[in-house]
Amino acid sequence: MTLINKEYTNLKKILGPLIVVEGVEGAGYGEMVEIALKGHPLRHGRVLQVDEQRAVIEVYQGTINIAKKNCKVHFKGKPMVVRVSKEMLGRMFNGMGEPTDGMPSPMDGDQRDINGLPLNPICRTYPRDYIETGISIIDLMTTLIRGQKLPIFSGNGLPHNKLVAQIIRQANISEQGNENFAIVLAAMGLKNNEAEFFKQNFETMGAAKNVAMFLNLADDPSIERLVTPRVALTAAEYLAFDLGMHVLVILTDMANYAEALREVSSAREEVPSRKGYPGYFYSDLASLYERAGRIKGHKGSITQLPILSMPNDDITHPIPDLTGFITEGQIILERELTVRNVYPPVNVFPSLSRLMKNGIGKGMTRDDHPALASQLYAAYSHVKNIRSLVQVIGEDEISELDKCYLHFGEILEKKLINQGYYEKRTMEETLDLAWQVLSILPEEVLNRVSREQLEKHYGNKNSR
Repeated sequence: MTLINKEYTNLKKILGPLIVVEGVEGAGYGEMVEIALKGHPLRHGRVLQVDEQRAVIEVYQGTINIAKKNCKVHFKGKPMVVRVSKEMLGRMFNGMGEPTDGMPSPMDGDQRDINGLPLNPICRTYPRDYIETGISIIDLMTTLIRGQKLPIFSGNGLPHNKLVAQIIRQANISEQGNENFAIVLAAMGLKNNEAEFFKQNFETMGAAKNVAMFLNLADDPSIERLVTPRVALTAAEYLAFDLGMHVLVILTDMANYAEALREVSSAREEVPSRKGYPGYFYSDLASLYERAGRIKGHKGSITQLPILSMPNDDITHPIPDLTGFITEGQIILERELTVRNVYPPVNVFPSLSRLMKNGIGKGMTRDDHPALASQLYAAYSHVKNIRSLVQVIGEDEISELDKCYLHFGEILEKKLINQGYYEKRTMEETLDLAWQVLSILPEEVLNRVSREQLEKHYGNKNSR
């Protein structure tokens, strides 16, 4: 057992954000510690490794001013916990779960271990129903399903923070209201201007009552970034599985989380794997992503929307590569569309939602949705082939039908993919708009939609 209320002063090493204490008896992995320094506020840390009578501790507030002779380490005998409550909605916290909005911590609720556990596969139920983001290209082509984990792969300079803010403002689960819907945002390594952007959106948007924000800033200790998503997911689990709410968790930017993990691994002098990341990088990411889903006997659900910036736009980099193995699809933002002022710059071709088929169609979105999405994808794919051909032989040498396809591609990007930052489209409006765009093409080439659907929606004359 851990020796509670026992202090140690025999500090052996200081390794970046880590300290090594020797002579420790009974310490446990993940145990919280308090570090007292003369003339400085109390600091907190967590046991990362226990080896015989030595404990390696990560210090959340950093190791600046810590010396071998000026600190006392107190082992608390319990893991890090956070108080979770429905009162967290409409509030703003730092990466450790401490309020930053000038209000006191929630008084009711429970104390929960932030480490949690991935959902037991036996207890899971298959993700069903959809979350409407109000963004046409996502709702139509990569529909987000409740209980799904669907990452957004972005790049430096692309508007992923803008897209996140729009999703927070617009997302809902029904046209009747969102009383049973909540959003939890965990932002890691935010620059000051990015944090101010989220704060302003949080204060002005009407959906703020359903949102809890956990913001870790770039000038905060990097070690705190390893805690932020776990604190946010613990709050989400309470809302979903204790209160029966449908919770959308947005994790941004997972690249900053990965860099913090690599920093700690390097300080621990672990043998590096790909690109210097630790060998347990995959399992660490899985310990976060697998905390999404639906559980038998519970009304609520947790849906994850991780955002990650691909270094050098490289989708084979370990961060997006391993994320793709764990999650159920991806939404990829494209730099070329951004250059052409298309927002959101979603690249349709490599983007997909593997669980989409279980949340769309008759009785859920609309009966024509699956066939319409398939037809748009096929037609847009043909546009890409024609554009490649035009670069070789010129537009004058292609057929009239191919020119019609080129016009279709331009309108699809300008009217369907392109959408205003403050423009919210319902699923019905998105489907009707998609039929308007598709009606640019002749009926005879539309072979993925039924005759009944063409008669009802082609030309958008009777869409409703």
